[in-house]
Amino acid sequence: MDNYDAILDFFSKSEKPVSAGQIATATGIDRKEVDKVMTKLKKEEKIVSPKVCYWELKRV
Repeated sequence: MDNYDAILDFFSKSEKPVSAGQIATATGIDRKEVDKVMTKLKKEEKIVSPKVCYWELKRV
């Protein structure tokens, strides 16, 4: 599983919005890599921010 899939999987299992730091800590992925993947997820409109610095999967 690559970092993109690992982070997307983490979002899908999370019951509440999470920060990039929480993702990095929980997955063991470097924070800079988490930021890169999250930027890609934002551009693809797969994640949204319900409050500042916290993200969750976009509900369809």
